Amino acid sequence: MNDPAREAAIDTVHTYRVRATSTTLRSGEVVSSGVSRSIAFSAPPEFMGQPGVWTPEDFFVAAVVSCYVSTFSSMADLSRFSFVSLEVEAEGRLEKVNGAWRFVQVLLRPNLQIENEKDRDRAIRLLEKAEKGCLVARSISAQTIVEHFAVVASQITGAQPVS
Repeated sequence: MNDPAREAAIDTVHTYRVRATSTTLRSGEVVSSGVSRSIAFSAPPEFMGQPGVWTPEDFFVAAVVSCYVSTFSSMADLSRFSFVSLEVEAEGRLEKVNGAWRFVQVLLRPNLQIENEKDRDRAIRLLEKAEKGCLVARSISAQTIVEHFAVVASQITGAQPVS
């Protein structure tokens, strides 16, 4: 079961490089090496930025939720656990603390659709394990709260398993 090449790849140091360029007041574009598309961003409208554009705050919450989804998917694969779908809503709460804005909480609401009722306990355990395993959530000072939810997909028309 142990794959030495896979374990060696996980045990090394990884560096991720991103470059942001200012394009207009409070706005810019971010690019990452190895990613073909750039992303436009702005300060949020409540901080005099442009509406309808990704914000650094969006990126922060997206980093947590996308890490959670990737972590769950990886753990499900390694556990040979198939599921129909996973959708996670995320909400970051920004507050002024000691005169400075900071994220104090990220709330994740995973909605996992499973094939059978008998898989529910295992599904919840994997959702909890993904919460503990998400490296982005472990790397931030904001509290991460996960409200786990698993539903049997047979109640949903046309659901197909993810393998």
